[in-house]
This record gives sequence, structure tokens and C-alpha cells, in this order.
Amino acid sequence: QVQLVESGGGLVQAGGSLRLSCKASGNIFSRSAMGWYRQAPGKQRELVARITSGGNTNYADSVKGRFTISRDNAKNTVYLQMDSLKPEDTAVYYCDARFFSYDYWGQGTQVTVSS
Repeated sequence: QVQLVESGGGLVQAGGSLRLSCKASGNIFSRSAMGWYRQAPGKQRELVARITSGGNTNYADSVKGRFTISRDNAKNTVYLQMDSLKPEDTAVYYCDARFFSYDYWGQGTQVTVSS
């Protein structure tokens, strides 16, 4: 069984920073591509950032230069460092582990950016 648990969300003022963590259980982490997605009210879930098992990263244009995704295979954890946050970043952020054709999802963590 694979379980993903996100943490680190909260309320922050515009221009501030947050660091999200996603801890995985199970044996697939080191071979999985990991991603962070977000969903704002009334909008579709969108890809924010992804990192392959080999460490290659990609970002949505809207967060490029502000967000950084990383992974620590020894800790079975993927991180999303979010700097220079904007109100439009407000959303529920979800962690995803892609192992071949199957996606495992976390429960999500709320990020709210004020002002």
C-alpha cells in the first residue's frame, strides 16, 4: 500500500514563503516521478512542479523562478519550496506519485496567500 501525506500549508502574506512536504510510505518512492498539483475553487487541478526519479525538474510558467521542487529518497519525501507567494497561488496543493501508469495522491494541504 502507498500512502502520501502532505504538510506545511497555511496562511501567509503576499511575498512570504512556505515549504510543503510530502512523506510517502511504501517501496515505490525512489522509482516514482513526484509532482505537486494545485486546485483553486472553481478551477481544474493543474500541475505546479514535477521531479523525475533521476532528479529532472519541470515547473508551470506561473511559478517558475519562485518555486523549487526537490526530493530526498532516503526520507521518502518530496518538498516544494514556495517563495514570493502571490494571492493567485491560493489553492489546495496535492502531492502525486506516478509509478508507471498509476497515480497515488495525498489528501492535500491548503495554502492561502493574503493581500
